[in-house]
Amino acid sequence: MTSRPRALLADDEPLLREHLAVLLGRLWPELEIVAQARNGREAVELFDEHEPEVVFLDIHMPGVNGVEAARAIARRAQVVFITAYDQYAVQAFEQGAIDYVVKPLDAQRLADTVQRLQQRLASAPPDGAALDAVLEQLAARLQQGGAPGKPWLQWIKASVGSNVRLIPVEQVHYLRSDEKYTLVVWEGGEVLIRRSIRELADELDPERFAQIHRSTIVNLHQVVQVIRGANETAEVQLKGRTELLSVSRSYLSLFRQM
Repeated sequence: MTSRPRALLADDEPLLREHLAVLLGRLWPELEIVAQARNGREAVELFDEHEPEVVFLDIHMPGVNGVEAARAIARRAQVVFITAYDQYAVQAFEQGAIDYVVKPLDAQRLADTVQRLQQRLASAPPDGAALDAVLEQLAARLQQGGAPGKPWLQWIKASVGSNVRLIPVEQVHYLRSDEKYTLVVWEGGEVLIRRSIRELADELDPERFAQIHRSTIVNLHQVVQVIRGANETAEVQLKGRTELLSVSRSYLSLFRQM
């Protein structure tokens, strides 16, 4: 290890990464943040490039999630997961092999985490068997829907004039963010709702819905074909729709087998 420890931050929310970097700068001035990743795939690539000693990973990231990324990283660095579910985190990390911080970030909680990281960096490397056990547990929880007992979204509520329309999620073709709003395109037409893509991505069943762009989620059951372009680009065509939806490079791995 170098005399000055280094860290990688991975979260698809730029503001959270910025806030975390500021807090770490205050709590651990010696720590050098060498890279920031927007998703799990990018986190693994940047980790291989920089080989930092500490990695902060958001569990719920599009494409390659934090747990999948950790499988490629955890035996070579100290991993701290970022999660929105405190109870879920406590249960999953009670073995102590991997640490966590909870959204919204709390300075005192992060200070405790920093202290443990400093102790671990000064001692033996991570226990491989314990790490594998925690990651298997986390992977199983994610397959069950993240937080225990949390059902997937079944209806999307949309205000139409003075009325509230309930849109069954299975009828949704795709969702596209538009600043503060999200456009819901479904069998009955189009409507704007005041919810973010990030919120919806966490609540929609990943077996049915997939994020293909920072601003777009598609219903996989509605996909007719994926049209590949040059320079790792692609577009998705949906049933009964004339528009083509762009797939950003970060999400191309979703369609490699198609």
